[in-house]
Order: sequence, then C-alpha cells, then structure tokens
Amino acid sequence: MGDIKAAIKGINGYVPDYVLTNQELEQLVDTNDEWIQTRTGITTRHILKGEDQGTSVLGIEAVKGLLEKTNTDPMAIDLLIVSTVTPDMLFPATANIISNAIGAKNAFGYDLEAACSGFLYALVTASQFIETGKYKKVVVVGADKMSSIVDYEDRSTCILFGDGAGAVLLEATHEEVGVMDSILKADGSGAEFLHMKAGGSRRPPSSETVARKEHYVYQEGSSVFKFAVTNMADVSAEIVAKNNLLPEEISWLVPHQANKRIIDATARRMGISNNKVMMNIHKFGNTTNGTIPLLLWEYENQLKKGDNLILAAFGGGFTWGSIYLKWAYDPK
Repeated sequence: MGDIKAAIKGINGYVPDYVLTNQELEQLVDTNDEWIQTRTGITTRHILKGEDQGTSVLGIEAVKGLLEKTNTDPMAIDLLIVSTVTPDMLFPATANIISNAIGAKNAFGYDLEAACSGFLYALVTASQFIETGKYKKVVVVGADKMSSIVDYEDRSTCILFGDGAGAVLLEATHEEVGVMDSILKADGSGAEFLHMKAGGSRRPPSSETVARKEHYVYQEGSSVFKFAVTNMADVSAEIVAKNNLLPEEISWLVPHQANKRIIDATARRMGISNNKVMMNIHKFGNTTNGTIPLLLWEYENQLKKGDNLILAAFGGGFTWGSIYLKWAYDPK
C-alpha cells in the first residue's frame, strides 16, 4: 500500500446572478469594451448585490452544492479552510461562518490569506492534513467578493474583478492520484505594487482613510504584469521539469484568471497549446481566490481520472506557486 495522498473527489462553484458588462462600465468610467477585451480578455463579471451579503454567502452556496454532488454528510467534514482576501469580518473567520451555515459541527476551520495565490496555498495546506492520516475529509473554499474593495471610479482596477467562489472536497487515497507536488513562493518586496493601503493595524479605518479611498485595491499595473508574467510562467515550467513531465503529458494548464496575456505567456513558456488551457476570464473576470476552483468546476466534465493538471497562480504580496495535480475521478 502506497503513501497517503490527498485527492479531489468533488468540485462545485457559485457565482451571483447579477452580471456587470463592459458596456455598463463604459457608463461609469472612461473605458470601452474593445479597450477592456484587448488588454484583459474580460467581457463580463458577476457581482454580489444586497445588504449584509459577504463572501460567506458565495462560499456557503459553493459548499452546499459540493456536499450535495458528492453525497457528503456535513458532520463527516474534519476541516474547512477558506482562502479569501475579502472575509466577512476580521473575526470570526469566514470559515467558521460557512461551517455553521452548512452544519459542519465536527469541523474546525480557519481563513488563509495569500492574495490570488491563496487557493493554491490552501490546497497544499489541506493536503498535508490529509497526508498525516488523521483527517479524512477536508473542504477547501476559494471565495472573494472583490466588488467590496474595488473603486468603480478607477478604470485600471474596476474592469478586472468579479465575485465568485469554488469549493473542493479532499479525501485520502492510496492511489497515484491527487496532489502530487507543489512549489509555493513569496516575495514581500512586491507589496508596494499591489495592496490595500488602509484597514489593517498599520493604518486603521478613519474618516481620512475613507475619504482618500484607501480601502480599495491599489496596484501599479505595469509592474504587477511584469512580475506575474515572469514568475507564474517560471514556476509552472519548474514544477513540470521537477516531475519530468513532457508537454504532451500535461492534460490541462489551470491558470489564475487575472489577465489573458499572462495566461498565454505561461502556456507558451510550458509549450502547451491553447486547447489545453482552461479559460473563463471572459465571463467571470478575476475572482481572486475563486478563479482556479471555478475553472475546475466548469471543466469537470472534460476531466478524466489520471489527467495531469498544472495549477498556477500569481498574487499580490507578491505570492505565487504551482501544483502538480493528478485528477482522481472520471466524469459523472
């Protein structure tokens, strides 16, 4: 019997009903559909509307659907991890709110924050709980309500982001499937290029920080693009070489959906054709922690047991990484 591995045994996604189009954004800021599509590949994004609607709303819907699809008793869940940069509140953890709503009374949980790379960080963390042999079922949620921290008067950021969530069920297996390898990296010198200026302990909320719009996403787009293109491509190529995989042996590249040009550059660096690259940025935009699980959800019926997947992401901070994942089940 081989070592214990953590395999994804189910996936589900959720996006809110309201769709924000490029044409609507033309009415808000100085931009146009052609400009947005040419630079990002985005045409629409989904937005969570309503009073007291936080990231947990997205996560709850994603997890409820996951449990139903996999016929999983919420009481059987050992651990629930939520990767997010937009928690409902600083405490309690959004993971606790979701666990309570779905009836996962036996699970402990916490939030993990690593910007757009958070889902990869959380997936690797969860897999290690499984690999100890102590935990049998772990749910990982990637969810963000980015509309809550986007300035819709800033055309450089408001065109990019949408709201959404995805959730996966990890279970122990002795088969050669699941999370096979990972490379995770961080470089704090990148903090100046992509961050939120206020709201933390360094600069607590005040009337002045609100007036200066310091509670929104701030980024220097050209610097972030340069770092993202290089590092996401490099780490993806690194994990392929580390595991002696040939381009033709890779079934799918599953890249973070930040910008189509970054995705294309990563695929070229790995020698992978476009028909093996998962893509949904055109309709969801950048949902931050939601992008990779939403991709797996949308492509689930095209995945076969044993498929080699390379997951890759780059996020503010800077954080980045890649996971070599072998898919664990056939289409249902």
